[in-house]
Amino acid sequence: MQHPYRDSPQHSEADLHQYYDTPYGHGAPPGLTQDIPLVPQKYNGYGQPFAADSQANITGRDYPSGTILGAVGLLGLIGAGVALGIVLAKRSSASTSVGSSSSTSSSPSKSSSSDGPSSFTKDPALVQSFYGIAYTPEGSQLPDCGNSLDTVITDVQLLSQITTRIRLYGADCNQSELVLEAIAQTKVDMSVWLGNYIVATDNGTAYTRQRDVIKTAIQKYGVEHIGGVTVGNEFMLNYLTAAGATDLNGTVANTGAAILIDNIKDTRSMMSELGLSNISVGTSDAGAYFNTLVLESVDYGMANVHPWFADTTIQDAAAWTTRFFAETDVTAAAAVSNSPQMYIAETGWPSNSSDAASATNGAAAASEANLQIFMDTFVCQANANGTKYFFFSYQDEKWKDEQFGGVEGWWGLFHQNRTLKGVTIPTCT
Repeated sequence: MQHPYRDSPQHSEADLHQYYDTPYGHGAPPGLTQDIPLVPQKYNGYGQPFAADSQANITGRDYPSGTILGAVGLLGLIGAGVALGIVLAKRSSASTSVGSSSSTSSSPSKSSSSDGPSSFTKDPALVQSFYGIAYTPEGSQLPDCGNSLDTVITDVQLLSQITTRIRLYGADCNQSELVLEAIAQTKVDMSVWLGNYIVATDNGTAYTRQRDVIKTAIQKYGVEHIGGVTVGNEFMLNYLTAAGATDLNGTVANTGAAILIDNIKDTRSMMSELGLSNISVGTSDAGAYFNTLVLESVDYGMANVHPWFADTTIQDAAAWTTRFFAETDVTAAAAVSNSPQMYIAETGWPSNSSDAASATNGAAAASEANLQIFMDTFVCQANANGTKYFFFSYQDEKWKDEQFGGVEGWWGLFHQNRTLKGVTIPTCT
């Protein structure tokens, strides 16, 4: 069984570091506890004064919505539970309810009048400054599927105050429909990139199940609020890591690429059958793991670019992110004839760690102060230079902290309870 790859600020990251040039191990030198290093470190690998000494990636912080460790054997049992009436039309009202995976709501929507979810109190601390936000509805992991429409409505109300775009990672636990229904009920300006998290070793079970529920969601809600359909999340990273391979365009990589490309082609066929060939189909992967054959097969690529895992100082983090994305991902896309649009799928900074050993990356600390610095030095600048990015992430995720520890559960702009952390969202002019 192939497990989803997990970046971890531990010394066990050798499989990923092996791909790059002379990375140094994660972990803080003794006594490095300040938010910003007293003496910024000098790096050598990139040959630039603000670059990390290696490209130690830069890979996705989120996990498959519905593919948790030990859960692959259960995947084939879930899909039939999502069966809703199909209406081939765009949704123009919220008159039809959507079934959720839980009968109760952990966070009911807050409406300011009897008009329902479309009328809600705006938080003056929230500013619509982010190009996009990476989002997974709470409770969207198999086999439990504890999400609910009320909770997703609350999330969409909050998200709409900081962005007009969100991306999902997978389609299990009915999350595609829940998000589209929440957008319909709140009537906010929001586009969503739907996701299909695929697994190389399950003979297409996860892909097919999620493809079918994505199709149902599109038939029910139309595509007015759909920015694209993303097939795969870190598929090539996972495939190469499992095989112990490093050549992005070698025989092993191309074998994995063929699996992913077949799924991409199948998704295109589905969209064509629906008369929606104009809807973009892409993939998401670690920033240094885009195979040429895959890039030639997509309309867009989404690259996870994380300065934390490149061991940068916080002062260097934003500039490093911009440079890596431009030199690695944008350049790779420009080299193929179809020139797919490239996005940063994830970038951000953790605000905490559940253990002291993981509290720094060796150069800077996981803290709200550093999250603030990264926002202040990246968000408005990226907007101004036209970088399309999805900030990682919407909220802290308890299940990741419980399962993986370290900084894994602490990447949100919002706490688990959906209150904004002790940061100020930058206002971009």
